[in-house]
Amino acid sequence: MDLRIEKTEKSIKNAFIELRARKPLEKITVKELCGIARINKSTFYSHYGDIYDLSDTMEAEIVESVTNSISHPEYIIEDPAAFTQELFVAYLSQSSLTDTVFSGNESSHLASRIEDSVKKLLFEKHPGLREDMVLNIVLSYCIQGAYHAFRGNSRYEADKKIAVISSITENIRPLLEDYE
Repeated sequence: MDLRIEKTEKSIKNAFIELRARKPLEKITVKELCGIARINKSTFYSHYGDIYDLSDTMEAEIVESVTNSISHPEYIIEDPAAFTQELFVAYLSQSSLTDTVFSGNESSHLASRIEDSVKKLLFEKHPGLREDMVLNIVLSYCIQGAYHAFRGNSRYEADKKIAVISSITENIRPLLEDYE
């Protein structure tokens, strides 16, 4: 990628994160973002369709980074507790960025996007499992439930929450015995 394009992209994304830390997505304007990024509106529009397109792009990049950090997506079947721990380590490595980009009305998007991404990784390796109802429900429960349990109990230490969630996730192993 051209260095100027890369620099402009970085400037746009940094300005977006700065604004997103202070405002809900709906209140951010392209004009305001361009002022912070020190670019023209036409430059912004040559990269993104609108603020929502930029937000969607950043969400996708964060989710990709989180799921790419999961080295063994098949652990959801083979070792659910290990999968949960790996997922949370990946999530926590991006927590300051996810807390900003996925704040407010966007907060529920993170779990859904991670679920979609993990399923994509798993089903690329095991395409025959894509339509399995039990596996899809278990995956949704593990990913969505673990995420919301973690986020909803913010007053507790992360390590302790992960241990409890991993223990709960381990208890679904009997449902997955046919898949190993």
